[in-house]
Amino acid sequence: MAKGLAAGTLPAFIGIRIKPLSKELHARSLRTLDLFVTALVQQAKRLPSNFTVTIPKILTPAHVEAVARACTALERRLRLPKRAIRLEVMIETPQSIIAIDGSSALRALVAAGDGRITGAHFGTYDYTALCGITASHQRMRHAVCDFAKHMMQVSLAQAGVHLSDGATAVMPIAPHRASASHVLTEIELAENREAVHRAWKIHFDDVTHSLVNGYYQGWDLHPAQLPTRYAALFAFFLASRPAATARLRNFVDKAAQATRIGDVFDDAATGQGLLNFFARGVSSGAITADEGRETGLTLEEIQGRSFLKILEARRRT
Repeated sequence: MAKGLAAGTLPAFIGIRIKPLSKELHARSLRTLDLFVTALVQQAKRLPSNFTVTIPKILTPAHVEAVARACTALERRLRLPKRAIRLEVMIETPQSIIAIDGSSALRALVAAGDGRITGAHFGTYDYTALCGITASHQRMRHAVCDFAKHMMQVSLAQAGVHLSDGATAVMPIAPHRASASHVLTEIELAENREAVHRAWKIHFDDVTHSLVNGYYQGWDLHPAQLPTRYAALFAFFLASRPAATARLRNFVDKAAQATRIGDVFDDAATGQGLLNFFARGVSSGAITADEGRETGLTLEEIQGRSFLKILEARRRT
């Protein structure tokens, strides 16, 4: 990481995932954090601006608070800027969704991070296992996962915390391998194709389900999952683009007309939803800048992500 930082070749997001803050692993987790950050700063003289530590299997805000305190101590000792070490939490236990008193636990977890929490990632398989779901039914589209992820959306709305869905565990890997002493048979080749295509279909459907439910980020565990992630992402935006273009252009025209004649345009929420669709589509590359402009908005207006500001600006003109 130090070499990548010096060369300017690090990815947009980077960090480490420590062990859980359980009784057995608590000391090891904090020691790993100390060793890694100290060695990195000693060699690179700084941290990447986007460096983040992931905290898994959280059961209580005290787990987050312990890591936040350790980060503060490290920043003081290494003379790093305040909150240079960011945190993201793994939501993969029932206790991280509903607290012992029956309230939502999520806001308390973010508050325990003392301003460091930037993301909350759902852990599909630990969560389903702790809910008593048997292994053969542990999947991203299970109803218990949808409940937990909607709780994350509701509880962390407007909190400045990015949400991420979990991963598809079925890998697109062929079961049969050729070798110097073995040439694959036609049956084996067919079984390889079937296994990869089946895994791709599961992953495509999982990513599409996430997008439909408002989760635009997720995990991929194997490079061969990238084709289906791109396919699902582009299909999601491109399939809806023609209708969304017409609807957003119509909303902008109606809003402009309402402001000209003095009426109140009170459906800005729908306009904002359509604007969000294009902002994410353009950002992901699924929708081109020219396609975005077909809505009647400029690229700057789309990237601004505020329908009300667009209306106010047009009212002034």
